[in-house]
Amino acid sequence: MDCFITATGSYLPGDPIPNERISEFLGSLADESEVAKSVLAMNGITQRHYALDRQQRPTEDVYDLATRAAQACLASGTPSLPVSFLTVGSTYAPYSGPGVASLVHHRLQTVGAIDHPLEISSHGGICTSAAAALVAAVRGVKQGDHATALAIGAEHASEVLKSSSIQPIDDRADHADLRKSQWFMSVFLRFMLSDGAGAFLLENQPQPDRLSLKVDWTHSMSFANQAPLCMKLDNSNRLLSQDINVLNRYLFKFAEEFVGVALEKNGERLDSYRMALPHMSSYFFRRKMEKIMRKYSADPERPLPYWTNLATAGNTGAASIYVMLHQFLQEHEISSGDRLLLFVPESGQFNFVLISLTAA
Repeated sequence: MDCFITATGSYLPGDPIPNERISEFLGSLADESEVAKSVLAMNGITQRHYALDRQQRPTEDVYDLATRAAQACLASGTPSLPVSFLTVGSTYAPYSGPGVASLVHHRLQTVGAIDHPLEISSHGGICTSAAAALVAAVRGVKQGDHATALAIGAEHASEVLKSSSIQPIDDRADHADLRKSQWFMSVFLRFMLSDGAGAFLLENQPQPDRLSLKVDWTHSMSFANQAPLCMKLDNSNRLLSQDINVLNRYLFKFAEEFVGVALEKNGERLDSYRMALPHMSSYFFRRKMEKIMRKYSADPERPLPYWTNLATAGNTGAASIYVMLHQFLQEHEISSGDRLLLFVPESGQFNFVLISLTAA
């Protein structure tokens, strides 16, 4: 069976928040101003969105964000048959159980979007959690188990990053290099991550009245057997942290290997694609991303171009690839045969996902 993305939707809560107003929503921590200045100068993000008011009260939770994205997706394209498979991925959810898809299924019923029993699949992790949810939905359709599936990625990072919640370990006195401290590994993420959600409708046939993207292939691979833990969310204290030293040592080494294996397995070169849409946490990594593009292009002087909305949508983590593709399709004319490559690297313990699409 074939699988097509026949509709997309996204939801970014509230008004865009520029850099100078972050503290109005996330609050402030002692001694973080220099970290904020350097991180914001590095990551290239100019605005982001928070499901949070100025008293640090959530305006929506992650289940609401997912529901709103799903509503937007289904409003943009009615499926030929009722959705029978719902997959959802996120890094943080208030409940470890039941799974995030279960609560989203209920929320979708309360808004009248989906009001029937269906199969669900919940996915946890860091940035590839929602990409894994998408892969699961694709496989469900391709294998013929489902004619229609809905995949969702949602993040509510502000809930664990706001000053009233975060309690970073202060070990700065133990480190000559601040970036090696546990304090830094948690605090700098306050200026990296934001909230949002996106959703894709997947069907076993294209829709004649709107753009459909055929899923050519997916490729996923973990390198956790070869590297230490890099990014984690501790359930005991809701403390999110990332070791940038481990990140710099392993991320692009494994990313380069992963892309090469995926392309070889599927008999591909990057030159057959119109555009790559990579999840990037920071513009700091764009040169390394471009290096990978050059390596696997027939003409290194004309590598595959890439597009990101990181600067204006913010880094919405697991939701970013959904939000990114939706905005790209809104802003670009896509012709039949155009090919897009979605790339989602994760630094949790180095998991990667590639998804190849062709406009039908």
